[in-house]
Amino acid sequence: MRAKVMRLTQLGLLTAVSLIIFVIELQIPNPFPIPGIKLGLANIITVFAVYRYKAGEVFAVVIARILLGAVFSGNLFSIIYSLSGALLCLAGMLIFRRFIDERHLWISSVFGAVLHNIGQIIAAIIILQTPQVLMYFPFMLLSGCLAGLFTGLCAQAVAAKLKVLS
Repeated sequence: MRAKVMRLTQLGLLTAVSLIIFVIELQIPNPFPIPGIKLGLANIITVFAVYRYKAGEVFAVVIARILLGAVFSGNLFSIIYSLSGALLCLAGMLIFRRFIDERHLWISSVFGAVLHNIGQIIAAIIILQTPQVLMYFPFMLLSGCLAGLFTGLCAQAVAAKLKVLS
């Protein structure tokens, strides 16, 4: 019972930290005029969690962050884009963790970022009912790879530090 409470507490803390990072990132002006491009710093927690927790647990953290993040930002419409990207990304990273070890989780993060962008583009095409949204994809892909690399390296550093502490 104690182990379950500890696990739930850890997941709650991960959710809280990811929300704090998300809210802080909302305060940073986006220098790019392209919708959907941002660092996605809260994904540091997701990438870390993929390598340390069960799939269902990570799923719960991601869903809670997306839903609460949309409420905190006052942008409930963002749930559609966030969910479509996050679910595809999460599914991909859960597969990648079987082949990519924790010492190279940044690679999984880059692949996850690409999948996130693909999910967002698919949602945009469905919602806006126009394939013209695809013209944003190369820019989103490049920024997603860079952001995925950054968040992956941060998650890898966090994982290494926490391994030393445990």
